[in-house]
Amino acid sequence: MDAFETYDAVVIGGGVAGLSAALVLGRARRRVLVIDAGTPRNAPADAAYGFPTRDGATPERLVGLGRAELEPYGVHFLDGVVDGAEERADLWTVTTTDGEAARGRHLILASGLRDVLPEVPGAREAWGRGLLQCPYCHGWEVRDQALGVIGSTGTSLAQALLLRQWSADVTYFPHRLGPVPEEDARRLRARGVRVVEGPVREFLLAGDADHRPRALLGVRVDDGSADGERVPCVAVFCEPGADAGSGLVASLGCELRDDGCIVTDHLGRASRTRVWAVGNAADPAVHLVTAAGDAYRTAVAVNAVLVQEDCAVLPDAEGAVRGGA
Repeated sequence: MDAFETYDAVVIGGGVAGLSAALVLGRARRRVLVIDAGTPRNAPADAAYGFPTRDGATPERLVGLGRAELEPYGVHFLDGVVDGAEERADLWTVTTTDGEAARGRHLILASGLRDVLPEVPGAREAWGRGLLQCPYCHGWEVRDQALGVIGSTGTSLAQALLLRQWSADVTYFPHRLGPVPEEDARRLRARGVRVVEGPVREFLLAGDADHRPRALLGVRVDDGSADGERVPCVAVFCEPGADAGSGLVASLGCELRDDGCIVTDHLGRASRTRVWAVGNAADPAVHLVTAAGDAYRTAVAVNAVLVQEDCAVLPDAEGAVRGGA
């Protein structure tokens, strides 16, 4: 790729949000480059659910279909990790760890985020399989089985109440949030949710013949005994922390929210000029459909600003023509 090639928009991240933004701008006949690191947030999951016409498709298939749909519109792709950006003369120059570079009038950050999981042994191995986040995304697949919710944030109790919609066998583990207040305990009892106090010591995993983690068997809770209490669960839900930080975000200096995501206005505009953020880079709670829709709206706004910028240079161009005549 020409290191000095200039695009109307450089999209950082090739997941559903990034591809949606690229689709809108490509159809608007803008020059678009998508740079993708190939590490989507939902990569650990076997399938993605809740996306109309693609319910149950693998994350890889969703991305593959999205890329294929962009071919008629001349959208360019570059595989790589963007680790820096520099603004000069109303253009952003982005560089990758492989030494590639490109310039864009606008940057759209669709780089997602890194989930910060509870510091419990087995959490990383179980993530996306037995340790899950969203009941709307994965509750149907584990319905009517023994489920759990591990306390990680102030919304964990609400998640336990919600999860009861998918199973009559739900256990809430306050973990390190401390004892459940009586009013909250009453609500849990009314909903039929069991409470097991004490820190979760580990996630219990089954292994295959090669000793690779395969399925979640349950959790072990520290109850003061040497072995702890073993509570069977086929799935445990949690609200992970969010970290949208990267070398790129650091170099841009975008304002961040308390949850680690990028602050944007209602159109997706970040605090830096000509920088936008969509999908999980801006909100850890958005689902696939929401991310695609928000990215669509942001791309429309980006194109509107590009039109304004195009108009702003016209008087100078026309003046130069008249002067030359």
